[in-house]
Amino acid sequence: MDRPSWNEYFMEVACLVASRSTCLRRQVGAVLVRDERIISTGYNGSPRGMVHCDEIGCLRETLNIPSGQRYELCRGVHAEQNAIINAAYYGISTAGTALYCTEQPCLICARMIINAGIGLVAHSGDFQDELSLSLLKEASVEIIIMDRNETYGNKNPIPAQAEPVNP
Repeated sequence: MDRPSWNEYFMEVACLVASRSTCLRRQVGAVLVRDERIISTGYNGSPRGMVHCDEIGCLRETLNIPSGQRYELCRGVHAEQNAIINAAYYGISTAGTALYCTEQPCLICARMIINAGIGLVAHSGDFQDELSLSLLKEASVEIIIMDRNETYGNKNPIPAQAEPVNP
């Protein structure tokens, strides 16, 4: 029996979490992990109790706003933000955790990741934000890029580096 590595396992969970997304543009999932245990998850979608974009449409699409620009014109909360917010909501510290995310974090999320004390970000996305990566590196946040083109169990991305991560 082939068991997934911890990195593969947590990325698989992030992919499953992304399936709950209500964003019309990009389905993203995030998982916060401490000591090989999931402490929080998040996906991108409207704030708690609000109407979702899959129900009322996407303002960014209507206005033809390119990806990575004018984040303030989106009603959605990013997956990374929701994972951090959900931990806070339930009183769980994010210090020293690892974040597994199906996309590279944007600049706004990078700043939250740094302030939340997250020590590692593993992602498999194609979203490019060089300033975000620069900030994460400056803050000594370890970054693992997962290989989106390979699959584990023929369904989800697996990491290029498959060593267990325990920040």
